[in-house]
Amino acid sequence: MSNIRLYYSDSIVENSTSLLSKEHTHYLVNVMRAKRGSKVNFFNTNGEWLSEIIFLDRDRVEVKFLKKIKNSFRPKSIELAICLVKKTPMEIIIQKSTELGVTKFYPIISERTEVKELNLQRARKIAIEATEQSNQLHVPEISKPLKLKDFINSLTDTKLFFADINSKNKVDKKMIENIKTISVLIGPEGDFSPNEREFIITNKNVIPFSLSKNILRTDTATISSLTILSYFLNL
Repeated sequence: MSNIRLYYSDSIVENSTSLLSKEHTHYLVNVMRAKRGSKVNFFNTNGEWLSEIIFLDRDRVEVKFLKKIKNSFRPKSIELAICLVKKTPMEIIIQKSTELGVTKFYPIISERTEVKELNLQRARKIAIEATEQSNQLHVPEISKPLKLKDFINSLTDTKLFFADINSKNKVDKKMIENIKTISVLIGPEGDFSPNEREFIITNKNVIPFSLSKNILRTDTATISSLTILSYFLNL
């Protein structure tokens, strides 16, 4: 059985000890029924450490960080610009996209976006839990919601792959083999307006590509796009 795995935001020093947060304490004591001597893995962007519980009671847990077991390494990264959708599908998108290796989320507001806000605290909690579950080190950053025009205008050297139902381009390895960071843009349920689409595809950093001849829901399009691009990026 693998060790419990938890995100630890502070820096970790080998052989040091730490009193855990109330959230981690509750999880270890009441959910996982951990005991003194239980091993727990803690991770952050600097790597992953094996630790041992050296003190435990109902409202206090202390651990000792024994040794580093994984170094941080991410040669390539993938970012997701996603038009906001309703709460439940949005939470699923954050969870599954994190599992597929997304390093940053850009919530986008377009003309046909029904939802204009995102609970960033809730979104980060979902992203942390998905990172813990998927054996990754990097919890994705989640930006505040941006208007589509502001996001497109902010592009510099990043290549933006635009999932466009009107495109006939298929993604292949040559398109991304020399790119270290790419972004993916997924539209709202009602798609982008004609003016928005024209604005997107005329940007020099945008690469339109086709996912399917079928019209896909936002969550399906997101997972399909990330699966294809992650395969070619070897994430």
